[in-house]
Parts: sequence; structure tokens; C-alpha cells
Amino acid sequence: MTRTSALALTLAAALASSTAWADQPPPQNVVGLSASASLEVNKDVLSVTLSTTREGTEAGAVQSQLKQALDAALNEAKKAAKPGQIEVRTGNFSLFPRYSNKGGITGWQGTAELTLEGKDIPGIAQLTGRINTMTVARVGTSLSREQREKVESDVTGQAIAQYRAKAADVARQFGFSGYTLREVQVNSDQPPMYAAAPMMRAKTMSDASEALPVELGKGTVTVTVNGTVQLTK
Repeated sequence: MTRTSALALTLAAALASSTAWADQPPPQNVVGLSASASLEVNKDVLSVTLSTTREGTEAGAVQSQLKQALDAALNEAKKAAKPGQIEVRTGNFSLFPRYSNKGGITGWQGTAELTLEGKDIPGIAQLTGRINTMTVARVGTSLSREQREKVESDVTGQAIAQYRAKAADVARQFGFSGYTLREVQVNSDQPPMYAAAPMMRAKTMSDASEALPVELGKGTVTVTVNGTVQLTK
């Protein structure tokens, strides 16, 4: 068989299959349903972003001051760093000019950030109070992957049970004896990694040794089941 003949046979088979599919009647007694379940769990990760701002007439001097403040904060933070418990990472480090009304540069302003994050809540709170070259800019809390996975299986089971109960009830109300599943999707919500605590933004510690007050609160794990079922006699 030549290559041209094989290609022609393949195209013919594809057209025949497409025609057969098109000739099939649309599915009957199909219902789309949705169900979800949620569970509140204690958040277990704290994220604190510290920042400092410097300004002056010389860009190099401002940059040097920022670096000194960041280096001092890093040195203090690294003493307490523990994998998974207190993670330390630098954030935004920027320097930009300030202009006069006439368009000329009148000075420079810069910002540096350092983030402390982890599960050792008391440790992070105490460390925040010991860093005196930067102040608190943002505070966030979240669920760790382990905390989420711990309850996600149970929540998924609840959502599926609700979906099945809803499908059975819909079938009964329409006068059918049961149903069969057609297409089903099970999705877990993906909320923002961190929920900011507005009341703690831009908080300046009154005493360099004072620990940051923290209340992690709760997070919600939600699972949703969407799909279609075929009602059966």
C-alpha cells in the first residue's frame, strides 16, 4: 500500500467516525450538579515583612545606609533561623530619585525589606522585637501544606457524599430510580497564600525588645464537586 493510499484510508476512517458520532442523538435526562464542603482549621504559618526607608542627596550614601540596616537585621535573623521553623529571606531593595517641580533631581530615596516566615510563632515574634534597624511593614498568616493536606481528604469525602446525596434526591424528584455518573471534577480551593492582618501593618515597636503580638486565627479548606449525572429508570 502506498503512503497516499494509507493516508486516504485514515482520512476516510476519521470522517466515518465523525459522521457516526454526529448521527448519535444528544444525551437525555442529564443533570448538572454542584456540591461543596468546608472546614475551619487553625493557621500555623506566620510571615512578617520588615522594612526600612532611607533618603538623602547622594544615591551612594542612601544605598550604603540601606545595606547597613539590612545587614544588621540579617545578622540578627540568621542567629535564630531554623529550616521550616524560622526562614529568612530578603525582599525588595530599591533606590529611586526624587524630582523637583522643574524636573531636576533633588535627592534619593530607597527601601529595603526582610521577611521572616515559619511555624515557630513565638520565635518569629521574639525575633521581630530584637531587630531594631527595621520596622514591621506587613504581617500575614496562612495554612501550611501539611495542615491543609491533613484535613483535605476528610473535606473531599464530605463534598462527594453531599454530591451523591443531591444526585439521588434530584433523581427521585424527577421520578427516576437512580443515576449514573458522567463527568465529575473535584477541586480544592486555592486561597491567597497569606492573609494580611491589617491591624498590624506599619506597627512600630515601642521597645526594641518587645515581641510582636500575634493571633494566627483560622483558615478554611473548601472542596467543590462539579459534574453531570445521567438519571436512570
